[in-house]
Amino acid sequence: MSLKLLPLLSTTLLYVLYYLISTFKFDVQILTASIPYDYLLQLVVAYVLYALSKRIWIFLVIHALLMGLLYVGNAVKISFFGGPIMPDDVFALQSLLLILDGWRFFAAAIPLAAIASLLLYNFTMRHWSSYLASLTIILLGITVVYKPATILDPLDGYFGNSVWDQRSNYVWRGATLYSLLESARHFAAAEIIPDADMAQEAADKLLTAHRTGSIDNCSMPGSTSCIDPMVPVTTPPLTVSSENESGAKTFTPRNIHIVLLESFWDPSVLKKAKFKPYPFSPEFRELWKSAGYSHALAPVFGGFTANSEFEVLCGFPVVRDTVKFERQLLNDVPCLPHLLADKGYRTISSHPNVPVFWNRVNAYKRMGFQTYWSLGDFVQDDMNQEFMSDSTLYRQVMEKISGSLDAKQPVLDYIVTYFGHWNYPLSESRPNKISSSSQIEEVSAYANTVYYKSRELMAFINEMRKRDPEGIIVVFGDHLPFLGENFAGYVESEVLTANRSDFSPTMFKAYVSTPMLIIDGKRGPVKFGSLPLYQVPKLLLDLLNFNEPSIMDYTAPLPNVRVRPLPGMHFNLLADGTVDMCKEPPYSEACQLSSRWLEDISRVSNDIFMGRQFTRPKYIPEKQPEPLPTEAAVSQAIIGEN
Repeated sequence: MSLKLLPLLSTTLLYVLYYLISTFKFDVQILTASIPYDYLLQLVVAYVLYALSKRIWIFLVIHALLMGLLYVGNAVKISFFGGPIMPDDVFALQSLLLILDGWRFFAAAIPLAAIASLLLYNFTMRHWSSYLASLTIILLGITVVYKPATILDPLDGYFGNSVWDQRSNYVWRGATLYSLLESARHFAAAEIIPDADMAQEAADKLLTAHRTGSIDNCSMPGSTSCIDPMVPVTTPPLTVSSENESGAKTFTPRNIHIVLLESFWDPSVLKKAKFKPYPFSPEFRELWKSAGYSHALAPVFGGFTANSEFEVLCGFPVVRDTVKFERQLLNDVPCLPHLLADKGYRTISSHPNVPVFWNRVNAYKRMGFQTYWSLGDFVQDDMNQEFMSDSTLYRQVMEKISGSLDAKQPVLDYIVTYFGHWNYPLSESRPNKISSSSQIEEVSAYANTVYYKSRELMAFINEMRKRDPEGIIVVFGDHLPFLGENFAGYVESEVLTANRSDFSPTMFKAYVSTPMLIIDGKRGPVKFGSLPLYQVPKLLLDLLNFNEPSIMDYTAPLPNVRVRPLPGMHFNLLADGTVDMCKEPPYSEACQLSSRWLEDISRVSNDIFMGRQFTRPKYIPEKQPEPLPTEAAVSQAIIGEN
């Protein structure tokens, strides 16, 4: 056999092998009509690799690894998260490798390292075909980066493109063409940094397009308070006078304790699982009931926790399938921690993970956190494999902030839990308590995890309410848990379908809805229904009677609607509880309004977080009081008195 036929043979055998693995192992099948051109494109790739290779056996290894990444790698990501590999995933690679352990780490790291190493080692320019192959790569690369429309316009015109349904794009086009088109689209859709006129125009539209809901105390059983999202008031302008307007309430510093709960979700909706006993803490469920079973609308499913963090701290929505902390938070920004630090708060973030995960070291600093406690700052005395238990995390954080609480220094205490992360391991001190009839392994594992997670959370809430009765406590799930490939655990109980393309509007809402509690000190839980996470900071500032302008004013709710953006689409939660899906034109009247609103949000967001900050509110910070004693000074004073 001629060696020149080797790429043809390897492409054919590998294509069949990986196609079968993708189809029967992960239930991801490229359409039959797409196979011929997908195969031919992969054959071109094979001959380019062959032309640049010195050794035949290394070419075969590289080809096998590269095709495995394209076909099996995409199938794995689709089965886990509902969509294929995107160009922005390259920037999340470091965090992915940090979170994997054991065989999973090596399964991800070895092929990537092998491809890079072997490409360098096996590279050659000894034949005219090598120069032709190099020229092809260079020309294609220049076109993708600088003239992506040259590729996108004709191919999108022929194949079509669904901005919200990337799985369908993948199966319609095949792995090779899909990867090429999405790479070109990545450069074509690069974020535009607006100039002063563009940014200010968008800002002015936002401040006149909506009226915010006001917080009122409401009488109800249990002495709780509530927010009516449909009560309109005028959006405050971005200027501040030296005195408050007549009737304005005075800013009242109170401690704020925010707890982001890893994969926290109510499994009671999984009716076919038949849990015995019910996983959630009865005490937590009773407290949640008094809040009207309120929910957060998160920007992500199954991962990318940092995007939920960004929204709840900075008050702007994440609209793209990328990690906001990684490349789109470049400026020092007046997010919630920054605003409260200017008011004399001590701002602290705590997360028992490696500090560089999701670029948190830089992101937290830019948002205004003064202190960041990561894994090395905690005693690892109660672990579930590599995940620190919530109970020891809460206890140690409480010990660390006790000096500030005793000294009456206001605190923003932000905690990100780690226990509850997939694959839901437990320690010997946490034996399984929940049985289930589900055939999905992750369903029972998650139920046992949330059994402990909800009880440890309730113990923390009770302790904090005793220690800090006027403090504001916020707890919420960052995203739904992963319950098997292709949403298997959810499909089993008909909560979701196996393919996101088939989701109903109510399914899309369920796909991003996690339990959330906001406890307004002695007034009790706040009733707010289903609230997008990016609108939480504004609500918290209102609870503090914060009357100054802030970047959260831009994203105050539109009248009678709450908008939840997702990559490539969004949905509107209307006043009557119905879900209006906004996928592709032609849009409904409500979707037209929310689409224009989101365009203005994106322009202002790009200006504030990545640009020149033309729309950053201008105000003169109040004169700060003398610094309060540190924890060490307080402790020393107590010792001296004794």
